[in-house]
Order: sequence, then structure tokens, then C-alpha cells
Amino acid sequence: MFIDSVLISVSSGKGGDGMVHMHREKFRPKGGPDGGDGGRGGDVILKVVPTLNTLNRFHFNQKFAADAGKNGGPSNRSGRSANNLVIEVPPGTIVYNDETTELIGDLVEAGQTLTVAKGGRGGRGNQHFATSRNQMPLTAERGEPGEELNLRLELKLIADVGLVGLPNAGKSSILAATTRATPKIADYPFTTLEPNLGVVQLDMDNSLVLADIPGLIEGASEGVGLGFQFLRHVQRTRVLIHILDGLSEDPYADFEAINSELDMFDERLGALPQIVVLNKMDLPMVAEKFPALHQKFADEAIDLMPVSAVSHLNLKELMWKAYQELQTLPVEPVEAALPVYRSDEDPDAFEIEKTDEGYVVTGKRIERAAAMTFFDQPGSVRRFQKFMAGVGVDKALRNAGIKEGESVFVGDWELTWQD
Repeated sequence: MFIDSVLISVSSGKGGDGMVHMHREKFRPKGGPDGGDGGRGGDVILKVVPTLNTLNRFHFNQKFAADAGKNGGPSNRSGRSANNLVIEVPPGTIVYNDETTELIGDLVEAGQTLTVAKGGRGGRGNQHFATSRNQMPLTAERGEPGEELNLRLELKLIADVGLVGLPNAGKSSILAATTRATPKIADYPFTTLEPNLGVVQLDMDNSLVLADIPGLIEGASEGVGLGFQFLRHVQRTRVLIHILDGLSEDPYADFEAINSELDMFDERLGALPQIVVLNKMDLPMVAEKFPALHQKFADEAIDLMPVSAVSHLNLKELMWKAYQELQTLPVEPVEAALPVYRSDEDPDAFEIEKTDEGYVVTGKRIERAAAMTFFDQPGSVRRFQKFMAGVGVDKALRNAGIKEGESVFVGDWELTWQD
């Protein structure tokens, strides 16, 4: 089974918690705060591995979570940072944020990496909160929460040359005859339901990658048949070998129909160099009508090439012709990974909703601050209260009519309002 589009969920590691601890040592009764910082949580990173060519592994594993950082210790010992989680993907993987549909990255080069979720930073220990007025602070931070993201991965095969044509035109047979690929071959339409890749070894020094794209039908550019699933795989190729079925009633009409679908789906596809061949020349009835077809294509300045996947007629010449066509094209630069998508929203923005249970406060920064607060430590609570006042949440709650003793919900925490 070939899977070329999957949904996965990734979550980076939470940062380790900072520690509240006072130094204890003989003859030093007031050693001061020495609580260590928490370690950083692990990032989630996508990495291109050239030996992979499908997304099949994600069919069975769709949730990926990096480890959390370790908590800080006494004597200013910082917790250990977690290892990053590296997820291997094949070349040609395009990464989208499934919730926003924004493009995050396009991974095409071997070894290319893309960080899709950053690990949370470690919380600070109480050593950082000592002041001249408070030399024994009972204040520390929890580790920053990790990021959670739903991703859609799509695979566009990367090949030098793509084989296109109507179903049963003989694309798989030509691929099998010229490479070591073993596609399914039979005498009925849509034998190939998934793209196949093969390497054509022309000689000791030269080779090209060939992709057998499943058969296209009229209306494919609008999603008819197998259209959308496979047209995108042609987008990576630089040269097309257009295979016509010699047994078709009108190979020229087939040629025009396929080109129309390619052009409607992507103008670049319609402009790609094409080598047009008539397959099944080993059959007498096909050989008989070739001269007339050759002339008809010649009238359109197209050199129709006779081939046979069965007898291997002109297959070697065809592959060399495709290779020579590739050499005339400029080398396209490899696209670098795009930065992780981040919205432009104000991180300090928040909203307040009145419910039957109390007041629900939502906002990126306020929820993050609550998650990093030790609510069982008086010093940490006071720090959070100052933060609430600083970003305007206190004033907004008063304007909303909050009363003594009512509940305020921030993230996973329920707080009680006191004037």
C-alpha cells in the first residue's frame, strides 16, 4: 500500500520545573537559595532520509511526542535537557498545519531538517528570584509547556522523468523493462494505483530516476478518477515521456486529452518538455498505422518515436533521449525549508468569557504563565498576580463585574477572586 497523504499529531517536550531549595551546609546556616533550573524539553524535527519513498510508516503511528526536560536540583544543579525527537520522512514531503492549512515546509534534499515544534524552556529555580529585600525566596517556575500541532504530510515523488499517458498505455511495462522496478502489470485499466519509481542505469556514469505515474483520464484535473491523488506527483518531474497506446482508436486524440488535463492542473506541467512515443510496436496492426500517425504528429512539429515494451524496441534510445533532454534544462535550485508558521496575533491578547461556573480567561501568554506557576508556593502566586495585573486581566475582570469569591479559570487552573 502506498500512502501519499497522512495526518499526524506532534507535541514537543515540556520544560523541566525549577526547584525551590535553600543551601544547607555545616557552619553556613543561611546559605541562600540554590534551586536549580529545569532542563529544556525536546524539539520535534522532521528529517529527510533519501532511502524512504513513501509515508507508509505513518499509517500505524500517527502520534509523536518528544520527552520532557528533567527538573532542577539542589546546589544550583540544572535538570538535563531532553533529546530532540527526529521523525524521518522521504524526499518530496510537504508539511502543512492541518488546522490553519498554512504551508510550513517543503522537504526535498537529503538530510534537510525542519523543526515543527519547539520544546518548552526549563523553569527557573529560586536562585533567580533572590533580591536585597527577599534573600530567601520561595519562588520558582514550572517548565514551559511544549507545543502541540496537527500536521498534514503530503508526498510528491521526486523523479527526473515522468511517464504519463492513459490507463493501460504501457507505462508500467516500460518502467519494468528499463529499470529493476517491479510494478503490477496486467491488461486492464488502472492496474497501477500507486506511483512507482525506478532508476535507469544508462552506463557506468549516467543514470536517471523514472516515475510511472498512474493513468490519467479526462477530467483528472477536476479530481475525476484518480486525478488529484496522482497529478501532483508529476509536478516534481522535469521531463515527461508521453506514452500512447498503439491499440487506441485515436492516439492523437488521447495525446491532446492528456495534455489538456496536465495544463489545466498546473500550467508548468503543460510547458514541460515531452518525448512522445507510440507503444506496442511489436503488434503488426500498430506497425501498420505508425507511418500515418508519424506524419500527423510531424505536421505539429512533434517527433513520434516507435517503441515496444515487449520487444524492447528503441527503449535504450528513448532513455538516452530523455537523459539528453535533461542536460539541456537549467538545474533548479533546491528549495530550503520554510520557517515554522507562526501567526501574527498579539501574544498578550486575551479574552474573558462569563459562564455559569465563573470567568474563563483565554490567551496564549496568560495560559502559558499559569502553566508555569507553582500555585502551592506563595511567592509564585504573588508573581502570577502581578503578571495578571500587568497585562490588564485584573482590570478587565473588574469591568466584567467579577465579585469576591467567584472562580476564574485559566488553562487547567481554577482560581478564586479576592479583592
